[in-house]
Amino acid sequence: MDLLFIADPLESFKVNKDSTLAMMRVAQEAGHQLWFCESRNLLWRGNSVVADCQSLKIKPSSTSWFELAAIEGRALNTFAVVLMRTDPPFDIEYLNTTWLLSAAVRQGARVINHPQAVRDHSEKLSITEFPELIPPTLVTRELSAISAFHNEYRDIVIKPLDGMGGMGIFRVGPDGLNLASIVETLGENGARTLMIQRFLPEISQGDKRVLLIGGEVIPFSLARIPQGSEIRGNLAAGGKGVAMALTEPERTVAERLAPILNERGLFLVGLDLIGGYVTEINVTSPTCFVEITEQTGFDVPQFWLKALEKALN
Repeated sequence: MDLLFIADPLESFKVNKDSTLAMMRVAQEAGHQLWFCESRNLLWRGNSVVADCQSLKIKPSSTSWFELAAIEGRALNTFAVVLMRTDPPFDIEYLNTTWLLSAAVRQGARVINHPQAVRDHSEKLSITEFPELIPPTLVTRELSAISAFHNEYRDIVIKPLDGMGGMGIFRVGPDGLNLASIVETLGENGARTLMIQRFLPEISQGDKRVLLIGGEVIPFSLARIPQGSEIRGNLAAGGKGVAMALTEPERTVAERLAPILNERGLFLVGLDLIGGYVTEINVTSPTCFVEITEQTGFDVPQFWLKALEKALN
């Protein structure tokens, strides 16, 4: 099969742990043909959605690990599947890309994750569909509402709705130190909506990434454990990644959500759980394939490929 990966520049990949690269490797090893482009290379041209893309070969070397052929213009509906793997932020250009991908779907292209489903599922706000599974949560632009929330829960976390990798996350403890300043800065004086949650002390045991693939639950999570005085477990923020078997409560939550999200066209999802609470539902470019595989022996890329092949048949 011809697989088109829409991703960030290949030069930016962290070769030792990139999940998109792990997908590419296992697909190539299975005999599939890889194609690559960036989102900027998608066009509406000649009355169809086209990618100015390049055939891609993955090489063993970690220093010069890929080889690209000449650019070709191909309609997206000529690929077996188009895999959207561009990292956030989910800005207007990301939104434009999903609209182009939706046009391609109307022309018969198979896109994973489905672009409409990605648009419908804010990685932060989508948790509000399942209020019984989330910690006490407030979404607002208003400082007065945040102050009242802090007065009730005393220890809170404030984060922007469009961040990733732990960027822009602040904790405000019982003393309320700098609360107004943090809200004014993150919220740009009321111009941006923020999410506020009760601080979960279980973060010391890790912010756990649970992967859902094709409606199935990977039986291991990657616990991203904060280091030192840091409250963020995100690997990009210096957290330590430790793979571990799902607990029964975690499995119960994941097995409840997996078929619902898959039915909507969200083939690959990264649930974030802290203390059994769902804190985010990641649908743009979920990661942690390599870390879980290396630490547990459970081959996540191979599981992903088999599920993908099954979904396409």
